[in-house]
This record gives sequence, structure tokens and C-alpha cells, in this order.
Amino acid sequence: MRVIAHGVRGSVPAPGPDTARYGGNTSCVEVNLMDGTRLVLDAGTGLRELGKQMAPGPTKVHLLLSHTHWDHVLGLPFFIPLWRKETEIVVYPLASEAQERFRKTITLFDEIHFPVGVDDIPASFDFVKPEGSVWQIGSAQVSRIKLNHPGGSQGFRIVDADGSSVAYLTDNELALPAPGGGSDDELVRFADEVDLLIHDAQYLPADMPAKVGWGHSVVDDVLELARRARPTKLLLFHHDPDRTDTELDAIRDASRSWLKDQNVACELDIATEGVVHTLPPR
Repeated sequence: MRVIAHGVRGSVPAPGPDTARYGGNTSCVEVNLMDGTRLVLDAGTGLRELGKQMAPGPTKVHLLLSHTHWDHVLGLPFFIPLWRKETEIVVYPLASEAQERFRKTITLFDEIHFPVGVDDIPASFDFVKPEGSVWQIGSAQVSRIKLNHPGGSQGFRIVDADGSSVAYLTDNELALPAPGGGSDDELVRFADEVDLLIHDAQYLPADMPAKVGWGHSVVDDVLELARRARPTKLLLFHHDPDRTDTELDAIRDASRSWLKDQNVACELDIATEGVVHTLPPR
């Protein structure tokens, strides 16, 4: 399995010299399975970068959205393969009925928010409704879990046929259970011993209590989740748009020191646009 983040920022794109090293695009992660199937997790502005890298010709993309807030769908109109008739986009169920309305109508393309209407998109959309709690997509099994975020969100665990695995848990506020959201204990079980855990780590303790209830996690809580879930590698993700690369360096160093002090055998890094994570078979 190959995992590549094309967008790592949260809330709003943050271009500029202070964010260039880790990247300023919003959430989009590409997962390439062993059988060649391509999964795309979220369609933030990073989706534009992914589209620029994809060669012309028949293309099938499996799109799994955590939720439909602007920073997670804004890249869709600028995804180059969308404007090719040989492209098929398979869209999977969302976390709430309100978001399902978006899935069915693709409301970005209403000629108010974007000049092109949905009926003028050359690519085809296939809205699927898999049954059960585990879906088979290509060579992988995909499961989902409800997360704690205003309006609802969902996370995914992807296990390829060779045993390699990734858990994607963004726009999730740990340590503040919400109705319908996964508890910390459920998330520990969901992410247990994955090869790669990607988790929202937008805030620091200093940001609290002003941002309690905003639906994003404090780095300290993410580290505790990693201590309990024991992933091989942890990527801190969904960076605050006001967080500079230098500040993210400091978060990385402090987080690595904490894991070492706790005797947690987990590699840690800051999610960075364009970096390829190759997960070996188990």
C-alpha cells in the first residue's frame, strides 16, 4: 500500500512562505492498493494537486469523504480528471443524512457556488451504498467509524489484502465525547496496531478552552491515543492554518520526546504534502 498526502491543512488553505515546507492545501490523502485501486480520502484543495499528477485516459477513483465542510470538498471542481468523460468517480456513503443530500446532488455545482452546473460534468458519478460495517473496495477491506465533529464526520480504516493498514481519523475531537461519535476506547480499538495512523492534531493546550467543541484534537490527546493504539507510525494532520512550519517542527520534536519518555515504540512525523508512505505487507 502507498499513502500520499496531497493536502494537510485544516479549515482553510494556507499558502505562503511560512507553510511551504509542510504544505498549505486542505485535506486530501491518496491510497494506492496492491491491485492498483486508487482511493481518495477527502477532496480538499489538495485534490487539485493529485489531479495534475494523474495521466489522461480511463480513470476510476474511489472517493471517501470524512464530511462535507468546505475545506474537505473545495478541490473537487478543480480536479482535472473530473472534466474528462473517461473518468469514473465512485462516491461512498457519508456520516449523516444532511451530508447524504450533498452526496446525491453535489451541491458545489449549482451555478451559484461554481459557474458550471452538475449536468455539465463530463465524468460519471457512481453513488454506491455498501451494506454492512465493512466494505470491499478493490483488494482492501474498508471500515468506518463516527467521529466527534460539528455536523458529523467519519473515519476510515483500510486493510489491504497483504495485511498493510492505514487509519484516517480527521476532524475528530478526542476527550470530548459527542452523541453518535466514537469514544476514545472505540477509537483505540479501531486504530489498533495499524501501520499508519493519520489523525487530526490541529490544536495545542494553549488553544484551549477557547476552541473546545470546534471538533479538532489537541496534540497531547492524539499522542495518548497512539500510546494506547500502538500504530507503527503516527502522522499529525489537519494543521492549523495559522501554524507555521517552524511551529510544526517544535510540535514534532516535543511529540517525539513524549513518546520516547513513555516508551512508546511509534515513529512520529508531521503530515507533509507529497511524501510517499510505503506500507510493507504483513
